[in-house]
Amino acid sequence: MVKNSFISIISQAQEQEEKKENKGSVEFQVFSFTNRIRRLTAHLELYKKDFLSQRGLKIILGKRQRLLAYLSKKNRIRYKKLIGQLDIREPKTR
Repeated sequence: MVKNSFISIISQAQEQEEKKENKGSVEFQVFSFTNRIRRLTAHLELYKKDFLSQRGLKIILGKRQRLLAYLSKKNRIRYKKLIGQLDIREPKTR
């Protein structure tokens, strides 16, 4: 449950910025996907055989990965800042 309190702290800080920021922006979408990923991960720790939630998690992870790839191509500074704020690992390059 520590993760949930961490998410609420981040969401409160982001809510103030949301009012100023466009909800369709890449940063906001990645932030909302990250919150959903963390909630689903906590759910799957309790219910290991919930395969539909596992599938949904994989779909959300793919969407977030595509958005992050887009942002890294368009604006590397915003990408690095977002990765640092959300504490996300940078994907490995092949």
